[in-house]
Amino acid sequence: MVGKARLLSDDEARFLVDAYYMMQDDRKRYVMQTKSLEKDEEPNDVLEWLSNQATTLEKQIARALDAYTDAHEMGGWMRNIYGIGPVLSAGLLAHLDIEKCPTAGHIWAFAGWAGDGQKKWEKGKKKPFNGPFRTLCWKIGQSFMKFSNQDECYYGKLYRERKEYEIARNESGGNAERAARILEEKSFGKSTEAYKAYSVGKLPPAHIDAQARRWTVKLFLAHLHGEWYQRHFGKPAPLPYPIAHLNHAHVIEPPTVREPQEPSEPSEARVPPQRSEPSSRREPR
Repeated sequence: MVGKARLLSDDEARFLVDAYYMMQDDRKRYVMQTKSLEKDEEPNDVLEWLSNQATTLEKQIARALDAYTDAHEMGGWMRNIYGIGPVLSAGLLAHLDIEKCPTAGHIWAFAGWAGDGQKKWEKGKKKPFNGPFRTLCWKIGQSFMKFSNQDECYYGKLYRERKEYEIARNESGGNAERAARILEEKSFGKSTEAYKAYSVGKLPPAHIDAQARRWTVKLFLAHLHGEWYQRHFGKPAPLPYPIAHLNHAHVIEPPTVREPQEPSEPSEARVPPQRSEPSSRREPR
């Protein structure tokens, strides 16, 4: 199976990624149901069997996707980013085509994260972004957040830096205008934490955390694009819009990875310098 997995098409890899997460959700549900039945001293053999089967299938799919990424020109780099395993790597590589992404901004737009340049989704019309890819990017953000306390997690550290910056900016009133606009456009119960924050010109903690995660994932995608573009076309990627047109001059380089390396081993990441506001040559907007 693993040998054939190297020949998977991108469509087949996307299907397997979706199947992996569906089986993962099923397994988690089986585990919770089994615990509930054990607590009530009810029979749970069938659910336990289903959970074991789902676990086996998850592992088999992960192995297949690992082989798929190993055959890709970006596989070695992707699989050595701490927090990006074989499933997330396969999902990204199966969704993207570097020949259709001349800039990092094209990848951001594909996820619906192109900032001011992103087309708005109007109700009843086709989404101006790819839903499954956007979900995949959300999962990447969750992974970086989860591993942000690990020294090896380069992007996890950047997430923590960015969150500190976002919190300081929020407390100093930097989001007052945006908070007022959100409060005007949406309805919130006055007893909710969201309303309490927006009503005093601030974004709630969950919103701040989401912003930090999204910024970090966009930076990672920009690094992915730059590395992929260089390997595929043999020349540096075009400067992104913030550098080429907005005079953003700070640089955050991608982590140094060692290739080839065992898929299960995360790469050694260079610790980034401390900054008040992290930015990059391919800086997210």
